[in-house]
Amino acid sequence: MNPLRTLILAAAGNDAVRRAVATAPVSRDVVRRFVAGETVASAVDATADLVEHGLRVTLDYLGEDTSDRTVAERTVRAYLALLDQLHETGLACDAEVSVKLSAVGQALDERLALDNASRICAAAEQCGTTVTLDMEDHTTTDSTLRVLAEVRRAWPATGAVLQAYLRRTLEDCHALEGARVRLCKGAYAEPASVAFSDPHEVDLNYVRCANALLAGSGYPMFATHDPRLVEIVAERARWHDRAPDSFEFQMLYGIRPAEQARLAAEGHVVRVYVPFGEQWYGYLMRRLAERPAAVAFFLRSLVSRS
Repeated sequence: MNPLRTLILAAAGNDAVRRAVATAPVSRDVVRRFVAGETVASAVDATADLVEHGLRVTLDYLGEDTSDRTVAERTVRAYLALLDQLHETGLACDAEVSVKLSAVGQALDERLALDNASRICAAAEQCGTTVTLDMEDHTTTDSTLRVLAEVRRAWPATGAVLQAYLRRTLEDCHALEGARVRLCKGAYAEPASVAFSDPHEVDLNYVRCANALLAGSGYPMFATHDPRLVEIVAERARWHDRAPDSFEFQMLYGIRPAEQARLAAEGHVVRVYVPFGEQWYGYLMRRLAERPAAVAFFLRSLVSRS
């Protein structure tokens, strides 16, 4: 693993670093580039702007590793309020939500996470949209897929997320035949026993998994900012005779917006992953770990008063 990426991921769990970043005078201004505010209202405003520019959206209320039932309930209620607002503003047809099971009680009780995810899925259905269950570190993969299987019994449109850096992912792609599947590279520090550490190997596995998803009957969602992978996926989609509306590209809020606009203008479905909420620190650190080149930008912003 890239030493800088290892350092950033370590900082994600360091309270002293978290306090230093969170209290730096311009931190919130920097974070605003990558996070759509802290409230439901700010998230809906960001969604409306993106939709107006021909993009679709998936919204993530930030928070994870919840060990308190009260916090898990608060997260569920935030999603319910968000879904109500998407429905009332007419945005639900272009925006879905992404949910981390660890934020709704997975560490406390898998059944609790299932019940809470089901509440969000039921509300999403009533509002005319869908849910995607985010994937986290490899220790939760089996649990997340079990919850997904149960949720999809009632809400088959519920999406899955698979991470190309895990060695098991190609097999999981085949197991999820017919489902909505977001394929990403992966953003957690994982042991070599379960994950590829060489970026080239991760890319090769991403392409293998992309081919498997495009060859199937499901709806693939390709989450990547890598220009090479975007080009390869577009070429493989043509080879598999995929209609433009039978798959989509996904990119993060604030990253490569010009590329998002270009792909949408070419007729591709492009969905922007929009995070919001007060718990932005861990999310920001993982984004920097994925793109170490962005660290210099972030550090300059922290020390600059201009």
